[in-house]
Formats: sequence, structure tokens, C-alpha cells
Amino acid sequence: MRAAGRSVRTRLRDRVAASDPGLLRLVAGLRTVGAIALALAVLALLGSDVTHLVAGAMAAMVATFAIREKQPAAQAVTLALGLPVALASVSLAALLASHVVLGDAFFVVLIFCAVYGRRFGDRGTALGLIGFQLYFVSLFVGATVAGLPKLYLSLAVAFACSAVVRFGIVPATPAGVLQRLRQAFRARLAQLLSAQLELLDAGPDDIDKVLADLREGHARLHETALMIQTRLDDNTLDASTTRLVQRRIADAEIAAERLGLLLLTARSARRADTLTLHLPGAPAPTMGRLPGADEATALLRRDLSALRELVVRPPAEARGTALSHLRNRLLGYRDEENLPAASPAVQDVFRGIGETARAVMGLRVALDGPQDESDDSPATTRSREELDAEDAAIDAGEAAADEAAEQTGLRRPTTRAAVQVAVGSTLAIAGGELLSSQRWYWAVLTCWIVFINTASTGEILVKGYRRLLGTVFGVVAGIVLAGLVGQHTWTAFALVLVLIFAMFYTAPLSYTLMSFFVTAMLGLLYTLLHTYSLSVLVLRIEETALGAACGVVAAALVLPVRTDSRTDELLGTVLERLTDVTEGAVDQLSGGPAADLLDRARDLDQALGDLRGATQPLTHPITPLRARRDTARYVVALLETCAYHARSLAATAELLPTHPSIAADPRLRGAVRRTVRNIGTIAARVADPGAAGEVETGPSIASLLEYDTAGVPRYGRITGRVLRHLERLDEAVTGLARPLGVPVATPKR
Repeated sequence: MRAAGRSVRTRLRDRVAASDPGLLRLVAGLRTVGAIALALAVLALLGSDVTHLVAGAMAAMVATFAIREKQPAAQAVTLALGLPVALASVSLAALLASHVVLGDAFFVVLIFCAVYGRRFGDRGTALGLIGFQLYFVSLFVGATVAGLPKLYLSLAVAFACSAVVRFGIVPATPAGVLQRLRQAFRARLAQLLSAQLELLDAGPDDIDKVLADLREGHARLHETALMIQTRLDDNTLDASTTRLVQRRIADAEIAAERLGLLLLTARSARRADTLTLHLPGAPAPTMGRLPGADEATALLRRDLSALRELVVRPPAEARGTALSHLRNRLLGYRDEENLPAASPAVQDVFRGIGETARAVMGLRVALDGPQDESDDSPATTRSREELDAEDAAIDAGEAAADEAAEQTGLRRPTTRAAVQVAVGSTLAIAGGELLSSQRWYWAVLTCWIVFINTASTGEILVKGYRRLLGTVFGVVAGIVLAGLVGQHTWTAFALVLVLIFAMFYTAPLSYTLMSFFVTAMLGLLYTLLHTYSLSVLVLRIEETALGAACGVVAAALVLPVRTDSRTDELLGTVLERLTDVTEGAVDQLSGGPAADLLDRARDLDQALGDLRGATQPLTHPITPLRARRDTARYVVALLETCAYHARSLAATAELLPTHPSIAADPRLRGAVRRTVRNIGTIAARVADPGAAGEVETGPSIASLLEYDTAGVPRYGRITGRVLRHLERLDEAVTGLARPLGVPVATPKR
């Protein structure tokens, strides 16, 4: 019973870890709610009235969510600086309350400075946010000069409570966050393997759902891998350990994705297209029974389940002969003589299981330290020796790390954004005061928020729409909750805490949901302040719509950045990063010097993530331009396919010094020249639609190098895989030409 209970707890922990990698959303919600609850308790003991309870609660919320730095020392400094900024902000708001024009002018200047402060990093962003939000809080509670001493007390208590919760009650060290992200990676890898198990038995009616689960599994695993890469940069791990974890995470991700492709190929009438796993809505390949019928299916089902068991078993339970037996059997598939009798496609799946098992073992060693080697088979021992040799190569290459990689070239133009939001806020103030001389600041708040983390007119339009939609439904919820709570002050505060937790927990998932919870919470706060009425909540909708409209107008007319221009700029960056990874990997595979391919691959992934976010206005479900939406989705999916093959080439290139099956061959440079030229041609056309040039086509890369004149394979299986990646990368790059309007040259006979 105890073992069963532990298993249930482990499964529950893995589900939570997979749904919230690193528990970042949970920690954010608990911290904010804890800070607010503690501030309310202290202020209640001090005898504060409801107005100052509300002010303290809102200040505690701002002091908690505004600070985004990773290291506790940096957080403490920013929090300490935030209090005088907050005190100055509410003082000026109270002093200027009776001077309408001067107060409005100062508010616009404050907004400009808050946005401009983003160029100074996380601390500048946090202090600007605190200054703006506390000015808003003073307007919300109607701060006066006479009431400033009590308001100062509320703010001081709020910031102190935020510090207590952040550093004492709900601490989150970089090492702890990284450890939870590791657990999340394991959990999401196990979920992806479960989806692959479903693919093994999926019938014709189920294949679309299974493919959707596979796509989601790959996307979530990749998301967690990127989060780990980001957190490693801010961690205190030594450089060697950091590089090792980065490498093992990348190996496991690539091996798992390749295993899914091999399964698709085994069940399809032809080799599966990588695009199938990257393009939502892509037609499913024709699926049939696995060759070898039930026996091969049973073996694959058994071994995929065993592989999943290797992934999910916690370190404390990862010892014993049973688990060693599973690991030895799976790693044995890396040797040709241990493959079961089956068709070549099915044997490839077993090889993929063996390679994934090796990646899982390397991941476990990197994350959990040395493992029990007493029951190792010869195949397992050989895999460990390969991993040790790779680790030594990583250590040796650490001194050659390129320090120039910090230049991203994609810094947000904060001056332009500050000017835009200042103009938009001016319009919002003017229009908001026409709607209401008391609640005009809601329009300004919405205008401010739609500019946060957006860079083009289309992104601002989508964000404004989502905020308005969430506000409308939140008003309905606020009416219902206000009617239920009535004048029960502490019940209302308890509901406010629940809504705030929901707001922070859902914020990264859905901006509409976050806006819904914010508006519902405001309905309760108005009830507490005895200013609640249906007309106030309706006014909230009107001011929100006005603020969103002012933001869109300012973005469209003042130093505008069109969505097309933004996506073209980011697309050019993705193509540049793709060239860097591909050329670097092939150069190393051709005998060139070692390069920092992991960092290049990560830069590619980050650039692709930026592009994916920038295309949201084009791919949004409500967009009327259906053809344009489909084109944007297709281009992003093709680029994700290119990135997968480039990452695979980079991972293989880094094996070159230690893997006996991989030998450098200078002819690979010639194989990739056409692909690199094509990427350059496409990038030139994206940068300048009038640029000349055609995408070249020709014989398959694999057919050029994989066989000699007698039809005998020239290289081993690993090198053949390299050629296959090059071929698929070349095909995907050629596929980019048509949707991007680049002419394709007719191949010469």
C-alpha cells in the first residue's frame, strides 16, 4: 500500500510538473496571494480602514509581480528601490489630484519614462511598472494629501510583506527552479512517449487526434527545453555542468522527435514527412498495419513502455536489476545483431528506441549523477564509455566558448514604444474623461497594457481584442459575485485572493482568461469601497474599449511597425541563424574546427520563437485573411522542420570526436552548398522583394553521396542519417520558396 501511495504521488507530481514547468505559474500565484494575505492581516491588526486595506493589497500585488530578476540578491535590491519609487508616485498623484491638466500631463510623462525604462533591463522595467501602477492605485482609492501618512504605512507594510513571502515563505532559488524544470522535462518526455504508444495502435479514425497529441507533445517538450536553457544562463552551476546539461537535454529532445518520425514511417506507405509533426492540420499520412503484424507491434509496445519507465522512474527508485534489465535490452538495439527480425522500417524504430534509451541514460547521469553500473551489459558499458568521452570533449571545448554570442541584434526599440504609448495614453485620457471624470484612468491602463510585450500594430490589435473580450465576461462575473458577497468584507477579500491566484496562474496561458479574472476581482473591490454599481462595470467595458482603440491608433499612426515588417525582420533573423547552425555543423562534420553549435542552435530556437509570437495576428482564428493565415502557419511549420534537422546535424557534429561510426568527410561541404545558397536567396528576397535570384533544385543530396558507382553504400548508418537530414533540410528550404514568392529554377537535365 505504501508503494502504491508513493506511485500515485509520483504520477500526480509528474502531471503537475508537465502542466506547469518549473511550477513557475504556481509559485507566482502563491507568492502574490501570500503577500496580499499577509499585508491584509498586518493592516487589519493595525486598524486600517477598508480603503487602505485595498491600497495595501494592490501595492503588495504590484511589488510581487513586477520583479522578474532571477537571482535573490538582485530581487532584494529592486524591491528596496521600489518602495521610494512607490512613495514618490503616490505623493505626486495626491498633490496633483486637484490640478487636472498638470496631473494628466505628469501621468503621460510617467508613462513615457516607465516604458523607456525597459531599456535598462529587468530592474528598469520593474521600477517603471511600480511607478505607473502605484500612481494608478492612488487614483483608484482617491488618495489625498491629508491621507498620505496612512497610505505610506500601507505601502511600507505591503512591500515588507512582499519581501517576507518572496524570501522566507515561498522562496524560489535558481537552483530550485532548474530542478523543477528538469522534472518537468522528464514528465513531458514521458507524455510524448505515451502519445507515440497511442500512434502504434491508432486506427484510421483516431490518427488525426493522435497526430495532434504528438504535435502538442513535441511543442511542450521543446518549450521546456528552452526554459531550461534560459535558466541555465542565470544559474550558479559551473560552466562544464551547464554545457553537459544543455547537451543532454538537446540529445533527448532530438532522439524523441526522431523516434516519432520513425514510427510514422513504419506505419506509413512511404517515408513520413517531417512537416507532419510541425504543421497543425496537416493531412495524416496513409496508415496501415506494421509489417510483421502482431509480433512486431507487441515487441514495440513492450519496448516503448519500457522506455517510458526509464524516463519516469525517480532517481531514488531507479536502482535494481529489473530496471537495469530494461535499460540493457533497449541499449542492445544499437547493435545490428540484436535487432529483431522485421522489415527495415520497423528495425529503424528499434534502432530509434536504442538511441533514445542512450539519450535518456545520458540525461539521467547529467541530472542525477553517477548511476549503478554493476548490472551493465556490454552494450550498456559501451554506451557509457561514449557518454564519458563526449563529456570529456565538452570539458575540453569549454575554454573556446565564444563570448560574442550575447549580441542578439533584436533589442526592442524602447524609445519608439515609449512615444507610442505616451501618445496613446494622451488620447485615452482625453477620451476617458469625456466618458467619466472619475474613472478615466481605466482607458489609460488598458492603453498601457496592450503595449506590454508587443512590437507591431497587429500584436497590439490582438491583445486589445483579448482584453476587451475578457473584460466583458469579467463584468458579468463581477455582477454575480458582488450580488453574492454583498457587504461581507472578509468573504469578499477571500474571493479577491482566489481570483488573483487564478489571474497569475492563467496569465501565461491565456490573456483573455487573465483579463476575465482581473475584471471580476475589480467588481469585488468596488463593492468593498462602496462604489459598486452596474453602471460602473459597464463604464469599465467602455473605458477598456476606448483604451484598446487608442493603443491601436497610436501604434498605427505614430512611428508604426507593421506586422508584415516585423515578421519579415524576424524571418530574416531565423534564416540567418539557420545558416549559422547548418554551416557550422557541416563544416565540423567535414573536418573543420569545433564550434559552439549548441549556442547557435539555441539562438535559432529563440529566433523562431520570436517569429512564432509575431505571427499570432496573422494566424489568429478571427482573422478574415484565411489564405494569409494558412501561409503563415505553413511557413512557420517549414521553419520548425528546418530547425529540427539543423539541431540534429549540430548534435551529430558534436559526436564526431568520440563516436566511432562518424568520420569527417570534406565532400559534405559540397552537399550543403546548394542549401545554403537557397537560404541566402530566400533571405535576400524577404529583405528586398525586388531582389533577383532563384532557388536552385537538383538531384537528391543523399543520392549524390550515399552510394558509389557500383551501388554499394559508402558510409555507415550514422553518416547515412546525416545525409538524410541534409536532404530533408534541402527539401524544406526549397518548400519555403513558393509561399514566400521566390522563383524556383527548373532543374537542368
